[in-house]
Amino acid sequence: MDSKTFLVPNIGCNGCVRTIQNEVSELAGVKKVEGVVDTKTVTVEWDSPATWEQILSTLKEIDYAPAEA
Repeated sequence: MDSKTFLVPNIGCNGCVRTIQNEVSELAGVKKVEGVVDTKTVTVEWDSPATWEQILSTLKEIDYAPAEA
């Protein structure tokens, strides 16, 4: 299983976190999506067939792209 924690500057409330959870969870292979409003971080855990590229693409589509490293 792969896992990644990242900063999402656009998170402003629990509604933002729910949107991210709902959209990313729809991808086949995504096991868990957790967000923290206070730190503006999201953790995603996934297995194949999901890929980081798919997750990143979904986040960009819904305007919650991770901060550039």
